[in-house]
Amino acid sequence: MNKEQTYITDEETINCQKIADVFAELYESEDLLVLNAGKYGFVKLQYYNVQFGFDNAYIFVDSRSLFNDLWREWLYTQLLNLASGTPMEDMDYGDIFRCLPKEKQKELFDMKICFAEQTGIENLLLEKAEQPLDLLKDLP
Repeated sequence: MNKEQTYITDEETINCQKIADVFAELYESEDLLVLNAGKYGFVKLQYYNVQFGFDNAYIFVDSRSLFNDLWREWLYTQLLNLASGTPMEDMDYGDIFRCLPKEKQKELFDMKICFAEQTGIENLLLEKAEQPLDLLKDLP
């Protein structure tokens, strides 16, 4: 069995580590951990259970995918926190977002730019013009 294996490059390892560091606050508030798995990339472990360990494990070998994934995790956490104890509590992410005032929507998406700037990774900074609704297309 000769499968082609994809490994992470040295440059992407450095970039992914920067991203993992920028989103470190997320790990403390969520059941989430991002680890450097050497040549295999970065692993996002999610939903820890004492008896069985982590329910989900995702591998990332490029920084853009890791950034977008962790950004969405951060955004979802913010939306759930904003909806907690309100009639929005049972809504999906997209509906919660659409119920927020335009100023709050802009504030949330401006944080994506802030996180990208904190990483200092050039290709993430070039994506700053992405429209908020482009990200919402993936919301349930």
